[in-house]
Amino acid sequence: QVQLVESGGGLVQAGGSLRLSCVTSGRTISSYAMGWFRQAPGKEREFVSAIRCTDGITGYADSVKGRFTISRDNAKNTVYLQMNSLKPEDTALYYCAADRDAWRRVTVVRTATGYDYWGQGTQVTVSS
Repeated sequence: QVQLVESGGGLVQAGGSLRLSCVTSGRTISSYAMGWFRQAPGKEREFVSAIRCTDGITGYADSVKGRFTISRDNAKNTVYLQMNSLKPEDTALYYCAADRDAWRRVTVVRTATGYDYWGQGTQVTVSS
C-alpha cells in the first residue's frame, strides 16, 4: 500500500520561507510523478507544482513560479517543495500526491484527478 506523509508546514511571516517534504512508502517513486496541491478554506484544491521522478521534468502554477522550487531524492523516496517569498495568499493546506502513470505522459499532470495517491496534508499559514 502506497502512503504519502507530508511535513514541514507551519506559521511564517510574509516574505519568509518554508520547505515541505513528502515521504512515500510502499513503492519507489522513481517511476512516478509527484505533485503538490493546496486548498484554502472555501476554495477548490489547486495545482502548485509537480515533478516527474524519472527525468526531473517539472511544472509550476503561475502564482508560484519563481518563488517555489520542487525537487526529489529518489533514493530517499522523498519530494520537496522549497517555498520562498511567501505571501498571505499562499496560506492553505498543502497536499502531496503521486501519479503512477507518469511514464506514459508527455509531461506532468496539473489536475487533481490525474493523481492516484494522496497524503493527509500539512498546513501552511503566512501572516501579513
